[in-house]
Amino acid sequence: MASRLHAFNRFELKYLVPVEQAADIRDELAQRMDRDLNSPVGGYGVWSLYYDTPQLRFYWEKIEGLKFRRKLRIRHYGDLDGVTDGSPVCVEIKQRVNRVTQKRRITLPYGVARELCDDRRLIEHSARESAFVQEVLELVVRLDLRPMAITGYQREALVGRDADTGLRVTFDRRIRGRDRDFHFATENAENRFTIPPHLSVMEIKVNERTPTWITDLAARRNLSLIRVSKYVQSIEAFGLAPRSVFHVPDDMLSKAGTE
Repeated sequence: MASRLHAFNRFELKYLVPVEQAADIRDELAQRMDRDLNSPVGGYGVWSLYYDTPQLRFYWEKIEGLKFRRKLRIRHYGDLDGVTDGSPVCVEIKQRVNRVTQKRRITLPYGVARELCDDRRLIEHSARESAFVQEVLELVVRLDLRPMAITGYQREALVGRDADTGLRVTFDRRIRGRDRDFHFATENAENRFTIPPHLSVMEIKVNERTPTWITDLAARRNLSLIRVSKYVQSIEAFGLAPRSVFHVPDDMLSKAGTE
């Protein structure tokens, strides 16, 4: 069986940007970057189902700033309309080691991913995938992980060219989610905005060093680094935990609603 495993390390910088300003920044970046081949005009949907313990262990590890922390999620790229057990999804472990973000993931049919994460059954896998699959299974069994929140948003992505080939910049808007109806194909599921729709999250992702020209751009446009986690924002927006330093300030949330 061919391996479906993918892994990479990155440094990430995040900014909260009004949607209209994000469009101007994207246009300026496009002078030195290319549109991601997987990112059509208007962007693409990203939906993630996050797993956690009943006591929200992964949430609290983020809040407490542990040097090493992990979280498990199933991620679907595209719209949720028409999702079936055969639709491709990624089972992903995202972890933080000091300042470095590491991601390891395997692409599986949605039904198989649920067998692994929800039914806690060992799935068929290649030798190269074995360590990762065993790690996921060990996490869900030992920690009694269960679905906790779904997040979704529309993403546009740019990638660096020439000397900046390790650079990636994403703009996420319409950030929303739910704390129930955890099957991706649930009909008429109600998603709430967890970040107001007039705001987007801009992320700069690099393999090693952030190019000077892009940090100059951020300074020139008075962009301020923020500590924001879409998962943490969802958990707090749904009232599952008190608001923390990672929560977007209330004055920015006043325009949030439902869809």
